[in-house]
Amino acid sequence: MKLNELISEFTIALTNEEAAMLENISGVQQLHQFTEREQFIIENLIRKSLISKAMHKGITMVMKNEFGSD
Repeated sequence: MKLNELISEFTIALTNEEAAMLENISGVQQLHQFTEREQFIIENLIRKSLISKAMHKGITMVMKNEFGSD
């Protein structure tokens, strides 16, 4: 039996701030353009694998992870 057969729905708990930040991020954006508090929230979302962080020419970029239904 596969894991996705056992778990019909998988959700990740988000705070109100995290949910709002996740909605506001569109495309690829530079991390330094956000305030210190927003960067802290983004780091939490990175730990939860909802946002990806990448370096490009010495600049830290963040982008929302895409989720598709199978």
